[in-house]
Amino acid sequence: MLLPDRNTVERLLRHYRAQERTVLATPCDLSVRRRFEDTAYTLCVLMGVRSTPEALRAAERYLAPDPARAPGVV
Repeated sequence: MLLPDRNTVERLLRHYRAQERTVLATPCDLSVRRRFEDTAYTLCVLMGVRSTPEALRAAERYLAPDPARAPGVV
């Protein structure tokens, strides 16, 4: 299976979280909501899942540090 670029996932996740705060601050702004939904959709496609909560969990797991690759671990 092809894996997404880690930097892209990290950037998209940060972008999603920033937009989430903006939507909560201005819930009636339809252009803000539309961009937020577009970002959520992109995250779903990138992570290969069907729902935003699944995509968020998958992205966070994907970006979590791997203890096996930690410096000093043999």
